[in-house]
Amino acid sequence: MNDCPFCLSHNLLEGNVLAHDDRCYLVKNDDLVLRSSVMIIPLRHVASPFDLAPDEWISTYQLLAEAKEILDRDGPDGYSIGWNVHAAAGQSIPHAHLHVIGRFADEPLAGQGIRHALKREENRRPATVRVDRP
Repeated sequence: MNDCPFCLSHNLLEGNVLAHDDRCYLVKNDDLVLRSSVMIIPLRHVASPFDLAPDEWISTYQLLAEAKEILDRDGPDGYSIGWNVHAAAGQSIPHAHLHVIGRFADEPLAGQGIRHALKREENRRPATVRVDRP
């Protein structure tokens, strides 16, 4: 992808990279609301975590430990960790990235983890007829 902001070759994240290895990198998220958050992003351009190679999963796991150490400096009371895969799930940039978010007890939505928005009644899909596949 020629204009992907998560492909380091485009130099759009320069200065935000906190750690890296030969497969993935850890970047500070500049979101003004989620001030204590980072993302782990594979160097290889892949759309979803389902496309990651085994060595990229190992790298992601290792950088997750570094992410926690970095976020621990802010003293969070908990963490939200997750992937958004494809537009229907909230993925706005089609380059796989794992969100690691420090959560704090004094946040207005503290205690309402990732599923909070998904579990709202207004998010319920209409009942559909199940079609058995051969």
